[in-house]
Amino acid sequence: MTSPQITDRARFGRDWEDWHRAHEARRADPHGFLAVTGLYWLTDEATAFDGIPGLWSTGSAGPVVELAEGESIDVAGAPVTVRYGFGPIAERGGVTVGFDGGVIEVAKRGGHDILRPRRADHPFLAAYSGTPTYVPNPRWRVAARFIPYDAPRPTEVGAAVDGLTHVYDAPGELEFTLAGEEFRLVAFPGHGAGELLVLFTDATSGITTYAANRSLFVPAPDGDGWTVLDFNRAVNLPCAYTDFATCPLPPAGNNLPIGVEAGEKTPLSRWRADARLASAGASA
Repeated sequence: MTSPQITDRARFGRDWEDWHRAHEARRADPHGFLAVTGLYWLTDEATAFDGIPGLWSTGSAGPVVELAEGESIDVAGAPVTVRYGFGPIAERGGVTVGFDGGVIEVAKRGGHDILRPRRADHPFLAAYSGTPTYVPNPRWRVAARFIPYDAPRPTEVGAAVDGLTHVYDAPGELEFTLAGEEFRLVAFPGHGAGELLVLFTDATSGITTYAANRSLFVPAPDGDGWTVLDFNRAVNLPCAYTDFATCPLPPAGNNLPIGVEAGEKTPLSRWRADARLASAGASA
């Protein structure tokens, strides 16, 4: 399969603009990742956390919250004012509950149960003015052949949080030609059926793009194993914007030695755990 041909560059640009506008809207959702105000790790000791109701703990039965008189949360549309057990949460799974002022994500990441409150009035969300990007160019849209493994390979990668790791069942690799060179990238499962996710770095990482990782969703390969890598749609993961993210890092080998001057650049600002807005270019 040859590289996909773009015959209408104006339409290509408009389609990209529509896609990125929608992506930014999701990112800036009142309860999206830019609204996260903290990252709390649950233990077997019941603990109170700033700004959210209840005493929280976890164990073999999953996260538990104990609510005092006058405290409440909203679970699946119903108010809860007493002790509530969430049950075991699957890795990379979670539930969202409401409270007065926002929502709380109750999730599991890297084998640990965590809380992430999100508030629509978070100053970082209010200050967000968009993410800079490269100008979309069809040259960064290339054909790729999916080469499946005999069986999915458990692949451990690092995380944006020190000491945490993630494990993904990699289904195979994507082989493609870019700038006259052949490359392969390990792929992870995407969101939809058959879709893939690629985490990578390249020669722009830490210079014009976020240092730790870049991400790209890839359409499901066709019956012959072919799909398209549109690097114009490479985006930042939440860890590029906030210390309160546990994003995975790329697997070993997913570092392209060329500069992929496409997709999103380093964000203009970042929310630090010490509640300061930092300028772009900070390290991962």
